[in-house]
Amino acid sequence: MTMTVRDTFLIGGEWRKPDAQQPVTVISPSTGKAVGQVPEAGPAEVDAAVAAARRAFDAGPWPGMPVEERATVLERALAYLEPELDDIADLVTAEMGLPTTIARQKIPAALSAGRYFLDVARSLPVSEVRQTPFGPTAVLREPVGVVASIAPWNGPFNMAVAKIIPALVTGCCVVYKPAPETPLDVYFLAEALDRAGLPPGVFNLVTGGRETGSALVAHPGVDKVSFTGSTAAGRQIARECGGRFARLQLELGGKSAAIVLDDADPGTVMRGIAAGLFANTGQTCSAFSRILVPAAQRERWTDVVVSTAESFVIGDPFDPATTMGPLVSRAQRDRVLGYVDTGRAEGATVATGGGVPQGLEQGWFVEPTVFTGADNSLRIAREEIFGPVATVLTYDSVDEAVAIANDSPYGLHGAVFTEDPQAAARVARSVRTGTFSVNSFTHNPFAPFGGVKDSGVGRELGPEGIQAFHELKTVNLTPATEHLFA
Repeated sequence: MTMTVRDTFLIGGEWRKPDAQQPVTVISPSTGKAVGQVPEAGPAEVDAAVAAARRAFDAGPWPGMPVEERATVLERALAYLEPELDDIADLVTAEMGLPTTIARQKIPAALSAGRYFLDVARSLPVSEVRQTPFGPTAVLREPVGVVASIAPWNGPFNMAVAKIIPALVTGCCVVYKPAPETPLDVYFLAEALDRAGLPPGVFNLVTGGRETGSALVAHPGVDKVSFTGSTAAGRQIARECGGRFARLQLELGGKSAAIVLDDADPGTVMRGIAAGLFANTGQTCSAFSRILVPAAQRERWTDVVVSTAESFVIGDPFDPATTMGPLVSRAQRDRVLGYVDTGRAEGATVATGGGVPQGLEQGWFVEPTVFTGADNSLRIAREEIFGPVATVLTYDSVDEAVAIANDSPYGLHGAVFTEDPQAAARVARSVRTGTFSVNSFTHNPFAPFGGVKDSGVGRELGPEGIQAFHELKTVNLTPATEHLFA
């Protein structure tokens, strides 16, 4: 793929060239070679972007426009992207290694989700009058303000749509920073929003690394931070936002458990684990990285997990036959292989995988790996690896399985596999997570998504993902003013 070079930010409605900072080079994870370049925003650019968003929110027309008018502008932007979907998919494949056949499914799905968010926003009331013992009272849902939105690299374009469209349609103004590993694809969305006629400063794009993100989070002009990424980074952001009571939305790490009951259908389990762990090369915060199986059937279910891992075709992500691409970077590959070494050192057994695939030493490839002989106290069972590594754990009773699933600092996702509806409902209610699936791995943009414990604060997606960008205001009325708020 040819080199993609972007040399501007979108700030205040203008495509602005950077100061003298060194550019960020985007490396193909499948070849280790450069495929793109973007500028790195320094403090001056971050300050300019936040100031532009602040002006647009405080003095511009966008927050006061009817929801329908905002949605019409954003719908126009999504329509501009339709002819570019294959180009966006190819760029995502180049910058993060997502197999092309998967990318060409996911990118159109992002636009469908974006249109869903617009439809939800149109249906949500922005003013509700309540009759109370103290007289009529209006509850207004107003935009929260200037939003700093910081995204990860493991689903870049889809994440951009899911973060940007809900914030904008509520009337917020956004400064968006993509991950430095995958900053190229969001330029398509930024250009579409600019072309659609957003007022200057309503949407701003800055690119860069950790320092750029830190400057954005710390900026006093930001009313809310929406962040998806590691738990460690989330803690730092929470501390920064807590100091000034900035609103916060954090979708962080996970160590989700898939509980396989003894009556589960093997084919259903294989499909769930394939989608819920090994898809996206394990680089999914909600991945089923702990597989809990009945001790009496340990060998049977271990064989199922191993067969699932070995069913993937690893290779060039632009090859239509490939079903698993590389990890996003050398650092991520080394991190995953380091956890494999840790698991071995702790006494667990590698049942399959555990290294770099033969013939794929160039690029950041790792074999799908399955550990057995582990217990829930090992690091490989407690820490997020963010790669194609499964740890098979055993249990003697369903209550013990639930206890093991809950014995984690995380609480993002989980699943139960069983043919017994009553057992499924019981387990789903007992596992403490923000999201849960029955006989599947389901990422549902039509329902709220998020976690508890170290997996974050707040919810994205679904109607709740729109409401997350609202601030509530109570207006105590007189009878003469009641009709003005109906």
